Amino acid sequence: MNNEIRLNEGLAPVAFLYGIGVGFRNLLFNWGILTSKSYPIPLICVGNLTVGGTGKTPHVEYLIRLLKKSYRVAVLSRGYKRKSKGFILAGEGSRYPDLGDEPFQIWQKFPDILVAVDANRRRGIERLLALPEERRPQVILLDDAFQHRYVSPSLNIVLTDYHRLYYEDRLFPVGLLREPASSIRRTDIVVVTKCEKDLKPIEYRIIEKNMALFAHQQLFFSRIAYKKLQPVFPDECVPRKQAAIQKEESVLLVSGIANPLPLVAEVKKRARKVKVMNFADHHSFDKRDIEKIIQAYDAMGSSNKILLVTEKDAARLKENKYLPEKYRRVLYYLPITIDFHLDRTSDFDMAILRHVQSFPEKQSEV
Repeated sequence: MNNEIRLNEGLAPVAFLYGIGVGFRNLLFNWGILTSKSYPIPLICVGNLTVGGTGKTPHVEYLIRLLKKSYRVAVLSRGYKRKSKGFILAGEGSRYPDLGDEPFQIWQKFPDILVAVDANRRRGIERLLALPEERRPQVILLDDAFQHRYVSPSLNIVLTDYHRLYYEDRLFPVGLLREPASSIRRTDIVVVTKCEKDLKPIEYRIIEKNMALFAHQQLFFSRIAYKKLQPVFPDECVPRKQAAIQKEESVLLVSGIANPLPLVAEVKKRARKVKVMNFADHHSFDKRDIEKIIQAYDAMGSSNKILLVTEKDAARLKENKYLPEKYRRVLYYLPITIDFHLDRTSDFDMAILRHVQSFPEKQSEV
């Protein structure tokens, strides 16, 4: 059903010691020696059990679209690989080095919500709740905070990649698990992400059986949906007749994400000639990287070609000083969103909305 998961069995002793440390830390929280703090507003955590690559950002963006029509929404992230320290609230003049690429991407797409970063989630929440009442959030989305147990979310959503399901994985560094698979018991909703479009009914049943979730836990399946091609620099791009990749186009696909394989497969469906350049997740493109990209692009013989990046990489490249104007004109990205399998979009939406609605209307008394 799934691709075979690569495991580093030779590092089993290290994973054993790591597991002891993680398990002891969780016990300290379970026993109340280390304390989790709750807050009087909906705190919805979107996290995972593994090290990156499960699709948190598009799921956070889905929740933003669902909630911002009726509530003042804030997203609080650690701001991975940002250059700043402490609490930062996105605003005019914010740059991706201040926020990190994913929070910066979210803030650019949703300037009407609050986006903040702080490695100390308690402090971040309290700074958001200290804002004037007219700006104070009514719902806070915690990005990648499942392991940050000093905060007690009111709703936990855990994502697991269909191609690397958590119950088939092992603790880091043998596998990619941050904590034991048994930690799934702390969540309220599990979403199997990046599913194939044509999953068979038996595959749903096998996954559900293997997870053996509690009665109160809900299980959903989602897949990536690719939207229309977008220019990274709209004011400079070459006008296109079609907002889609054409079969006759040559594409240089550059990615700096944890798992580019679904995107590569999608682009190869659309274009006959695709060259791929992969970089590490959250990669910051320096002068040498840009020179390599330009060299690879120029080496593609066709005059009908584009330079394609991921949406996350587009956020970083917008401020890249090494990218010449000539290449900015042909630089595009494919926005992504998610769809739920089994016609369960309304079920997922209702689960989220009911949870938020279960809190008192007056959430300003904090």
